[in-house]
Amino acid sequence: MTAKRLDPPERETALASLPAWRYDSGRDAIVRDFSFADFVGAFGFMAKVALLAERANHHPEWSNIYANVSILLTTHSANGLSELDIALAREIDRLI
Repeated sequence: MTAKRLDPPERETALASLPAWRYDSGRDAIVRDFSFADFVGAFGFMAKVALLAERANHHPEWSNIYANVSILLTTHSANGLSELDIALAREIDRLI
């Protein structure tokens, strides 16, 4: 399936359903930061996200510093935000 970049009205509707995520206009991406009690909690969360991402064949850009995880979602093949990113963000939100 080829991902299509969301147009501005589609993007606004999608973002309204993901209040914990912030829009990065420079990357046409969404970003969310997560904090955990410790590194093990953060790493366990990342392992769960990795399984979701692999199942969706859509992988995040992310970073981990001790108990903090930052996730950026954008679809490189669409040159910006697509429904793949929105769907993965919703799955990630369900983990929390």
